[in-house]
Amino acid sequence: MKKRVLLLGDSIRMGYQADVKSLLEPEFDVFYDAEDNGRFAAYTLWQANQMYKHFGPFDIVHWNNGYWDCNVEAPMKEAMHPIDEYVHFLRRIIHFCRDNGSKVIFATTCPIWTSGNSMDNTGTGASLSYDNDWVARYNDAASKLMEEEHVPIDDLYSLCLKGPRYYKCDDMLHLTPEGYMACAEQIADCVRKELGKN
Repeated sequence: MKKRVLLLGDSIRMGYQADVKSLLEPEFDVFYDAEDNGRFAAYTLWQANQMYKHFGPFDIVHWNNGYWDCNVEAPMKEAMHPIDEYVHFLRRIIHFCRDNGSKVIFATTCPIWTSGNSMDNTGTGASLSYDNDWVARYNDAASKLMEEEHVPIDDLYSLCLKGPRYYKCDDMLHLTPEGYMACAEQIADCVRKELGKN
């Protein structure tokens, strides 16, 4: 029986999910919610529960959260998840997946080329503000948690730093097709490594 991989996360995950699936199959069965953006970490926790309820168990979960968590959407005056809340929900996702028998890989949030604002591109109707200082702080907090929890990190942030304009498309938040494929290739390598399929 093939091992089962679950992809969780925001619109960046939605951008690379099909590429990851094509790279990992036929070695593994790859699952994700093709229609629903995982948004912020609390929403991703809910989405993870739905995926386990309907399709689980999974051998490994690869996931990202960050842009929505650090987003300040007017009329709100603070981030959707201040860092302490972000870390709280990341920890809950880790424990939820592990309690259901899964290994976990966390992916850092991709860098921002220039600060700004963009509409989400997955039909949520949300407007996202973005700034690389925010991303760096949230990635730092997440990385400290992952070290504490012994969760391997897929460093998509460092990967995208190497791309032209950090692989940003015209909205300066989401990635180009080349960026999504670069992420997918690194994700597939991380999954194979963690599942002993090198």
